[in-house]
Parts: sequence; C-alpha cells; structure tokens
Amino acid sequence: MKFSSLDLAPPLLQAIEACGYSEMTPVQEKAIIPARRGRDVLANAQTGTGKTAAFALPILQQMLDKPLADGARRPRALILTPTRELAEQLAHTIGAYAQFLPFTITALYGGVKMGGQANKLKAGTDIIISTPGRLLEHIALGNVNLAGVEFTVLDEADRMLDMGFIADVQKLMQHTAKKRQTLLFSATTSAGVNELAHKLLKNHVDIRVTKVNTTADTVDHVMYPVEEARKLELFIELLDEQNWFQVLVFTSTKEQADQLMRVLKVNKVDAAVCHADKTQGSRRRALADFKSSKIQVLIATEVAARGLDIQGLDYVVNYNLPYLAEDYVHRIGRTGRAGNKGHAISFVSREEERIVDSIERMIGAKVKRIYREGFEVGNRDQLLKNIAKKGRANRTNKATRTRINRNKG
Repeated sequence: MKFSSLDLAPPLLQAIEACGYSEMTPVQEKAIIPARRGRDVLANAQTGTGKTAAFALPILQQMLDKPLADGARRPRALILTPTRELAEQLAHTIGAYAQFLPFTITALYGGVKMGGQANKLKAGTDIIISTPGRLLEHIALGNVNLAGVEFTVLDEADRMLDMGFIADVQKLMQHTAKKRQTLLFSATTSAGVNELAHKLLKNHVDIRVTKVNTTADTVDHVMYPVEEARKLELFIELLDEQNWFQVLVFTSTKEQADQLMRVLKVNKVDAAVCHADKTQGSRRRALADFKSSKIQVLIATEVAARGLDIQGLDYVVNYNLPYLAEDYVHRIGRTGRAGNKGHAISFVSREEERIVDSIERMIGAKVKRIYREGFEVGNRDQLLKNIAKKGRANRTNKATRTRINRNKG
C-alpha cells in the first residue's frame, strides 16, 4: 500500500517522498488510518518496522486539519521515550516528516543544561519529545504547561516499564488534556504493557504485526560457545578473519566496554564507546562517526539498545548476552532493518546457557551454534555432574569429620 493512497496533506506527502519512502510497512498500514481518525492505539511491533511514521504522520495530519483558533504556539503533541538517544532520534526523524510544515519540535532529555531547553519551551513549541524525568523537572520549574496537549505517544512502553518510569508517565498524563488521543507502541508484549494500556487507553485498536516477542526474519542468528575469559581473543580473531565492518557490539557492563575498547586500540581498530559514563556530546559524536563509517566498531551498553537507527548495519555482536531475554530482541533489532539482511552474533559462556534457553523460548526457534576450533568450551553436562559430585563429596567429608569429633569428645 502506497503513502499516496492515504490522502495526506501535500506537504506531508512531499516530506515522505523526500525521505525516500513510497510503500508503507505493515505497522504503518494498520496504525495510520485508525490513528488519523482519532482512535487510541496499542501497537506491538518489533524495532525497525517503521513505528515512528505510524504515529507521527497521523498526528501531524490531525494538527494540520485542526489548527489552533488563536494561532498560538503551545504544546499539542507529547511523545515520551525512555532514553536520550531515542529522544534525539525521534526529533530528527519527525523533523524530517514535518520539514515542510509550520510546526516546531523540541526534544528534552537529561545530561545537558536546562537553560537552552527552557528557552525553546518559552519561545513556543508544537511537539515535545521527552524522557519522563526531564519533562517533570521542566514542569516543576514552570517552563512548560501541558494542559493543551491533545495527542500523547508512549514509545518503547515496555522499556519504560523495565526502567521504572511508569509512575512518572502517569504523573505526566495527568497534566495533559482529559480528552486526548493516546498511542502506545511497544516492541514486546507483557502483562505490564497490557495493564498500562488498560489504564491509559480508551476503546483502543489493538495492532500486532508480528508474532509476539519475535525477531525479524531478515536477521541471521548464530552463537559461539566460548569461555568468558577468551571472548576478547575470539572477537579480535573473527573481526580480522571475516572483515566485519560497522559492527555494533553490546557488553553488559561499562568495564567490559572499556576493556574491549583498550584492546581494539592496541590492535589499531577504529572504535568508540557509548555508555552512561560518557558525556552526551561524546556519545553523540561516537554515533555520528559510526553512522558515517569513520569508525569500524561501536561498543555500547544497554543504554544504546533502543533508538539507534543506523542504515545498512550488517552486524550486531552480543559480547555478553543481556540479563533479560526481551533485551536480546531489542539489541539485534539494530540490524536487519527495512528488509535488509543482518547478522546477530552472540558469544555465550557456560554461565549464560540459562539465558539462551529463555531467548530461544521467546523467539520460538533454536539459535545455531558455531563451535570454533581452539575455543572449545568444556562439556556443560559433565561440568554440572562434577559440581554435584564435588558437593556430595564435601557433604560426606563434613559428616565424617563430625563423627570423628564426636568420638573424640
């Protein structure tokens, strides 16, 4: 189905064409029409499926259809998102859709000074894209009034639940107009997401475009069993041998990210790190350099798992598996986007086998194992038997010592 069939305003169609889009994705086909009609929407769709256009285009069209009578500039649409990176990405993407429209978009997030954001709010803005905590700060300081907000979007709602933002989200919703349209988008589904939808949505349309908690068909998954201590060595070997370029690597901790960065430097690999200890400017530069192919490897912790829209990204490497199976879906959703082929490579130690079971249950498929010569991992079943055997021996020895001591007494 083509965007031209939607009868959108000419400036919107012009922007869509300028962005290089003509055919709608499944989530856009299902969400745009009811959203444009003012219906609340709960949409469950994996990352990289065009969710931003699915909620932004109907909101922009409705704002054009119903301009403010007094011609004032005040917030009419509020888009809440869990991370700074995603707020910036949304501002860039929605800005492209609105490039021929008379609307101002303001992104609010922590890690930068309040003053510049406050000045933009006081000058007047039509659309606010914000992380929950920073927006509450601006409200407390009297920098913004949300009473006129007619359209609200919760993007990555499942992630906001995971990060504990839902109480803040509910507070913010109380500041918006009672008669508002709410669109809730989530990459995964859960009891928490459904409960949130029940609280915030009215007579909503339920949209699912993929199997629940699945991954894109365009992503090829493989796992390398490897001892934790040898993951660095394996990564360097594969990087050199397979000539990977533009590789996004996820680690579980900042320390692991920094350690990998040091090793890559020694091996003269152009790389950058993106984690919470880095300044916002540093993270922005790292992402920009990665997108422009100035660096080969971007190392990131979970903070970068959502909202990174990198065209043509071929490889995502899980240096460590995430603690939650759902986050595996989000991480590997950085590749295989927009119908392109992508590769998800995971390094799995014996200690991570349990999360592998959870991931495979969630995605409904077995992940192919590649056993690398020279990096063999000891037999897991035998290891568990040895641990159990050792435990029984320790208990027997302890009981023997106890009897001896009693006899001595």
